[in-house]
Amino acid sequence: MFGEDFVWGVASSAYQVEGTDPDDGRGKNIWDVFVEEGRVFEGQNADITCDHIHHYRDDYALMRNLGIKAYRFSINWARLIPTGDGAVNPKAVELYRNMILSMKGNGITPYITLFHWEFPQALQERGGWLNPDVVNWFGNYAKVVAENFSDICDTFITINEPQCAVGLGHLSGVHAPGLKLSYKDTFQIAHNLLKAHGQAVIMLRKYAKQSIRIGYAPTGGVAYPYTDSPEDVEAARKVYFGFYNPMSNWAWNVSWFSDPVFLGHYPEEGLKKFTEYLPEIKKEDMDLIHQPLDFMGQNIYNGYYVRAGKDGEPEFVNREPGFPKTGTDWPVTPKAFYYGIKFLTERYPLPLYITENGMGCHDNIAPDGRVHDNDRITFLDSYIGAMQKAMEEGADVKGYFLWTFLDNFEWSDGFKQRFGIVYVDYRNQKRIVKDSAFWYKKVIESRGKSLSCNHPSERILFLNKENDKCLIDKNTLYTLAEVVSGDGIINSQPVKEGDCLLIPNTLKKIELIGNARLIWKDYFDNQNF
Repeated sequence: MFGEDFVWGVASSAYQVEGTDPDDGRGKNIWDVFVEEGRVFEGQNADITCDHIHHYRDDYALMRNLGIKAYRFSINWARLIPTGDGAVNPKAVELYRNMILSMKGNGITPYITLFHWEFPQALQERGGWLNPDVVNWFGNYAKVVAENFSDICDTFITINEPQCAVGLGHLSGVHAPGLKLSYKDTFQIAHNLLKAHGQAVIMLRKYAKQSIRIGYAPTGGVAYPYTDSPEDVEAARKVYFGFYNPMSNWAWNVSWFSDPVFLGHYPEEGLKKFTEYLPEIKKEDMDLIHQPLDFMGQNIYNGYYVRAGKDGEPEFVNREPGFPKTGTDWPVTPKAFYYGIKFLTERYPLPLYITENGMGCHDNIAPDGRVHDNDRITFLDSYIGAMQKAMEEGADVKGYFLWTFLDNFEWSDGFKQRFGIVYVDYRNQKRIVKDSAFWYKKVIESRGKSLSCNHPSERILFLNKENDKCLIDKNTLYTLAEVVSGDGIINSQPVKEGDCLLIPNTLKKIELIGNARLIWKDYFDNQNF
């Protein structure tokens, strides 16, 4: 289970939740233009979204009532500095200070993310991330953040998911600013972005009004082993930090965006593979990028199978038919969460915060007026349980930020996806607390004790089915039962004559439908199975 100092939080970004106001003084960012160009699902926009700038006091009170202890949120760069590098918007300073003070008044610790993709349009028109001046633009923005908020907030994250900002924004064009640039340009953008991160760290520390902590929050799909054999584990590790993606998706990579920040150098394998596309990389660049940090963040949602091939090289394995998926068609892979945490904490010498993890569901309001999102509960239970296992084996994980608190504007998907543990009715801004939020409250209060991994299994297993044998829990006592005649349904499981069942002794209720006749045989010695 989790220690008393473990950080339980939720995460969001400014553009996805804030909304706008005619008198807010904000400037345009690249997503405003992307929306205006009609490049979002069904032509939707974030003009109102959750209207968080007008509802934040109620939203933070709701967080408090749900036991949430920390909130990772971003500042909209173009709201704070409308032109990106000019005058500061005093209304934005007042808004964000009021938000932070309201959080703290509700017992919620603020975690500020400087860049969660809200890049000022005025700077985009001057070349954006491709302009080398972006390093100083971002550094000046960090200075403004430190000067205005570091007296009431002591934890900062520089950049969220650089892989998406580079790859989706400038390579595939799926996200704002919607560009499809050359490989050479995207590598220059990535290098500039990493230098901007380093400059931001310097400026945050220089202008902070108290001792602060700084981190960085990249992402990436997790290569995880098809089996737990040492060979498959090593193959998965090799792929996770390697360069197996096609060039058209080169930016979806872990080590290219993390090794320079955490280790001080680009990975040698990448330098060789990408030689023809790389900008000039100077020693002073690497010194700038490799600033001392207090923690690393990582956003993890899913992964893909890898195993050791016969030739000694890793090979990719297709998921079996019917593999579970989320409402966004992402695979449900708690084992990838476990291995991602292990691989990251083994490679990089900093404590880890899971800065995003969660699930998009097809949530609806039920006839009783509530939102029963059992799929999300199942997802979170398995993932947080996997995190607990990694921590028990030595992974230094300090906190977990669930994505996300409120249903919101999901970038190019608009309002098609719902990731929140609180339902938002966009017609009237009504909030409805989903079942998963109450479940998360119990997890926080119990420090993880309420997770299913910390309780004996209550699942009925079939001794005569190979797939069930691997699910036998060594910590659970079972009684063996045999169906001697007839057929039926027992606790949702179809049974027929000849089936041998393992009934957990902790199971409080057994429901039998049909004419199946069972005989109870004996306790099952699963310790020696």
